[in-house]
Amino acid sequence: MSAPSKTIRRAQAGTTESAWVRWTLIGLALAFMFLFLLLPLAAVATEALRKGISAYLEALKEPDAWSAIRLTLITAAIAVPMNLVFGVAAAWAIAKFEFRGKAFLTTLVDLPFAVSPVVAGLIYVLVFGAQGWLGPWLAAHDIKIIFAVPGIVLATVFVTFPFIARELIPLMQAQGTEEEQAAIVLGATGWQTFWRVTLPNIKWGLLYGVILCNARAMGEFGAVSVVSGHIRGQTNTMPLHVEVLYNEYQSVAAFAVASLLAILALVTLVIKSVIEWRHEREMKAIAELPPERPQAAAAA
Repeated sequence: MSAPSKTIRRAQAGTTESAWVRWTLIGLALAFMFLFLLLPLAAVATEALRKGISAYLEALKEPDAWSAIRLTLITAAIAVPMNLVFGVAAAWAIAKFEFRGKAFLTTLVDLPFAVSPVVAGLIYVLVFGAQGWLGPWLAAHDIKIIFAVPGIVLATVFVTFPFIARELIPLMQAQGTEEEQAAIVLGATGWQTFWRVTLPNIKWGLLYGVILCNARAMGEFGAVSVVSGHIRGQTNTMPLHVEVLYNEYQSVAAFAVASLLAILALVTLVIKSVIEWRHEREMKAIAELPPERPQAAAAA
């Protein structure tokens, strides 16, 4: 094959590198995925089923395991909607408006990414603990936050609240404010503008952020470990329950519960892939419309 033909084929493939370079990079990526993704998942499944399916099911039927599963789901069910409201409000304010303190609000959104989850848990202990700033007042009114479900929810909300906002801020900034301004000029209220213009334009990014937020909420360990107190059957989430079982040398039970977390992670990836596929298909359909119709289709 002549050199110009090779150059044309490489340009059509989106790269000018030779075939051996591309296959080497692909091989390295596949090897990395095998060593750090597939192999650990296979190890978890193997250890969970090492004593048979009966032992696996027995570990999941254990009351403390059910309590950990229930608490994990309750925590995610509270934290994700709270972060949904905060994330949409913060992203809308940052992307659509100019106001004093905007840079400070953006910094606060990124704060959980910079602070260790363990430090976040300690902050809540210092504020709400028995010797904390509000501890005596809470004790006098018989309100328990630390070493109880409220503390676990608060810690989970803190470590997960950037996910939805950070997905929406660049998306809203790229879309601009022209459509919202046009809706207001035509007589729409602020609420109508949000529901009929802003929300349809961000629906895929919003779903993507919710999925990531939910995955982190169910798998959070550091901050929850500090504020939970590790009370079996009461304040142990699934990650904490796995640690307790493993430290007690109940490896089969520990890996059985860990396998549930792995399954949840895989389900999250599948849902994420489906959303990305549907989004790409929708964008492709809009791009193929006549020039005068894309905006109307996107609004619909």
